[in-house]
Amino acid sequence: IMNKYNSEILCSKSQLIDWFERGCKSKNKWKVGTEHEKFALKFNKKKNKYLPVSYGEENGINDILQEISKFGWKKILEKEKVVALSKCNQSITLEPGGQIELSGAPLYDIHSTCKETNEHLKLLKEVGNKLNIILLGLGSRPYENTIDIPWMPKERYKIMREYMPKKGTKGLDMMLSTCTVQANLDYSSEEDMVRKTSLAVRLQPTITALFANSPFSLGNPNGFLSIRSHIWADTDPDRCGVLKAALEKNFSFKKYIDYALAVPMYFVIRNNTYINCAGKSFADFMEGKLDQFPGERPTLKDWEDHISTIFTEVRLKKFIEVRGADAGSWSRTCALPAFWVGILYDEDCLEAAEKICKNWNFNDIKNLSKEVSVSGLNTRIKNSNLLDLSKEFIAISKEGLRKRGIRDSAGQDETGYLGVLEDIVTLGKTPAETMIENFTNKWNEDINKLIKALSY
Repeated sequence: IMNKYNSEILCSKSQLIDWFERGCKSKNKWKVGTEHEKFALKFNKKKNKYLPVSYGEENGINDILQEISKFGWKKILEKEKVVALSKCNQSITLEPGGQIELSGAPLYDIHSTCKETNEHLKLLKEVGNKLNIILLGLGSRPYENTIDIPWMPKERYKIMREYMPKKGTKGLDMMLSTCTVQANLDYSSEEDMVRKTSLAVRLQPTITALFANSPFSLGNPNGFLSIRSHIWADTDPDRCGVLKAALEKNFSFKKYIDYALAVPMYFVIRNNTYINCAGKSFADFMEGKLDQFPGERPTLKDWEDHISTIFTEVRLKKFIEVRGADAGSWSRTCALPAFWVGILYDEDCLEAAEKICKNWNFNDIKNLSKEVSVSGLNTRIKNSNLLDLSKEFIAISKEGLRKRGIRDSAGQDETGYLGVLEDIVTLGKTPAETMIENFTNKWNEDINKLIKALSY
């Protein structure tokens, strides 16, 4: 049921600025949330390969959700079908191709968010074993053709499915065949938001390189280290890619609002039904000029739904979402929020990272984002090697986590979660490059062995 606040009618940008300002939190209330997706696959003996799991088949996606609901998760229905689950500020949702996503609760430390991640993956593994399904954390599907992926029964995806091919060539690949991990972080003021968002936009290609984990398509190397990143680059230029506004002078809540208002709409939800408004203007909606709702103005809930359809690598809500990492191992899923908290939640570390990349402009970041999908840590920017820069950023993050001094029951601080990233830069190879080597040497170029070895 929509509460009074969410049903507030929008008539001016000042209301939207106020909405963002309500997200400001004092430092002692800053938290971190982690979201991560994974593929569900089932081995087909006749075809001798792993196939994507459809919603309604026996031991399918619906059965996964039904089994998880037995552990205290509340079912969320759409047209009488279970499409999501919720529990204790967490939610489990379905991406278009049956990717299963955990949107974790906002938590105060990395120990807690990593515990949440591990408990989720452990539960999914138990359910998967019962249903003969494996869960795989990769940035893209290593074998299946997008055209063969079954769609999930969610109305918003029907609208996106029709609209996406009009804007780019790889929108359906993005929807059906990619998985990411992201972190959500707080800000204390508009100025704090500006600094964190601008820095996050500049650092995002480094994250893409460190977490690159999608070098296979149709069972063979595809020429990319992160084909997921490449796919996103040709999805929809109106709402994807580098958040240019964050790198411009005088970036603010208002400037982000201006950008968001210019992003074409997808839908409006009324009475639990999605009304197709694809390509229409939210700014027109605020003036009562939307064709589908003549004379009607949007609510704050409509605004929240609209900005959820913006897919830039860094996205602003009442918190900052950093979204550009390939899905991967348990340890890397924990490392992502650790990296960002270490840098963004300490003033000295924030400043140290800013000094390194303050002169990187929009074109630098855009080119870097394109190149890292192929070259990973070997990419260069401003005569610097991304591998060396990654070492610096990880060291800065580690110092930030050390200064936080938050310890678990065993007395360990949060710096240990960066160990997997330190291993990557010490080796000088992305997870994708290691995967390619193992495919040749350890798995005898057998994609089934790769999938089995990398599943949770």
